[in-house]
Amino acid sequence: MAGGAILRAGNGGKDYPGKMTLFVFLACLVASSGGLIFGYDIGISGGVTSMDGFLVKFFPSVYRQEKEDASTNQYCRFDSQLLTAFTSSLYLAALIASFFASTVTRAFGRKWSMFGGGITFLVGAAINGAAESVLMLLLGRILLGVGVGFTTQSVPLYLSEMAPAKLRGMLNIGFQLMITIGILAANLINYATAKIKGGWGWRISLGLASVPATIITLSSLLLPDTPNSLVERGHGEKARLMLRRIRGTADIHAEYEDILAACEESRAIEHPWSTILRRRYRPQLTMAVLIPFFQQVTGINAIMFYAPVLFKTVGFGDDASLMSAVISGLVNKLATFVSIATVGRRKLFLQGGVQMFISQAIVGTMIAIKFGTSGSAASLSKSYANGMLLFICTYTAGFAWSWGPLGWLVPSEIFPLEIRPAGQAITVSVNMLFTFMVAQAFVAALCHLKFGLFYLFAAWVVVMTVFVAFFLPETKNVPIEEMILVWQQHWYRGKFIADEDVNDDVVGSIEMGKNRSYTGRV
Repeated sequence: MAGGAILRAGNGGKDYPGKMTLFVFLACLVASSGGLIFGYDIGISGGVTSMDGFLVKFFPSVYRQEKEDASTNQYCRFDSQLLTAFTSSLYLAALIASFFASTVTRAFGRKWSMFGGGITFLVGAAINGAAESVLMLLLGRILLGVGVGFTTQSVPLYLSEMAPAKLRGMLNIGFQLMITIGILAANLINYATAKIKGGWGWRISLGLASVPATIITLSSLLLPDTPNSLVERGHGEKARLMLRRIRGTADIHAEYEDILAACEESRAIEHPWSTILRRRYRPQLTMAVLIPFFQQVTGINAIMFYAPVLFKTVGFGDDASLMSAVISGLVNKLATFVSIATVGRRKLFLQGGVQMFISQAIVGTMIAIKFGTSGSAASLSKSYANGMLLFICTYTAGFAWSWGPLGWLVPSEIFPLEIRPAGQAITVSVNMLFTFMVAQAFVAALCHLKFGLFYLFAAWVVVMTVFVAFFLPETKNVPIEEMILVWQQHWYRGKFIADEDVNDDVVGSIEMGKNRSYTGRV
């Protein structure tokens, strides 16, 4: 069973200081702003693609199809591969960029990867806002994708390395919080710009992506490097001073020695991409692939991308569809605070999974009752539409305090330093690959699978919840350079990690029942 003994590990009697300092809080707050560009894009895309002025200019065939008589198949109103390419092209670019970002992050530090991402996103936003052709739109989206690839590679790593072990979850989830703020801001902007006469409001929506891009670009210049990155790049004394400053104490010897030992092992690794395939890293590699995969097959980004389109498809009016997207975005933001307040990884994964399954199943059933397989139906009653919105918000809340933030947090904290950038690159690339696939396929899948698409997402939620129950240990409160202990003690994952794989210089001696305990069922 996945449950079991309480893991206790001693590090020679040492313990890292876990005090929150103002310096760390501000650094993590500033770095978290990288999530704004990702969130803004998620929120803006669906709203823009539901605006008549945008469709008339770039996708007139979709506009004509949408305006056809309501007796036609509602499931297929927005089925256009070119239209979905506008949304999904960003994530294909982010996938490719994440591998280059891994090298930049390791060679030059986390902050410069954020800076590069911000600059590229800024240029992409300008091109999109001024677009006169589909080609310009796609070029801008590709540059936005490069920016997202760089920031999602570097920001979670930066937060995990700067934060004290006991506060790592809370500070790292700031990234997801910023994503939800970006989504909400985008939804509000779409609601306002859709009312602009003349049909050019979409330019403001796309162009205002430059605001979060400017924030992360300028903010990254103010950020200090993490001690782990400084040591990795040969600046040992700077790393010691930085560690003392972010921990607010001179008692940093134990943590500093662990970082040095991890760095020595890191420098011995010439090819991290082949190293990560070794048997000893298989538990972490499995999580780096499956967690972002599961995060996307929940269907959350399909709903967030296409919320206005989805709400229009099931009978909400133009303004109502945009306002419903605002409401779901607000729920997404507020629910993220639950995760910040608790951050017990496994419990939130499991509870969120159950809530998401129930909500998805009910939404699918409500759509099935109203539209059946033909896709033809009269207008939704106000009570029926509000009921559907309620369960979509319940689903969104379950995601926002579980798989949303934890899907970024857990992969960023489980890899040892020598393969951490490569591991994060895999996490980002898998996330972006399946974000691209879901975004590209969603409207076509809705057209062909109809209400069954929501049952498909619900089935995936069952699979991933069972996976977490059996195979993911609790990582809360474990120092990032000692995470290997958690995997070694796991009932199944431990078989991949031999005793000689545990570096005594990094993790100290393992003593059952002494000195320190990492609580959690593993």
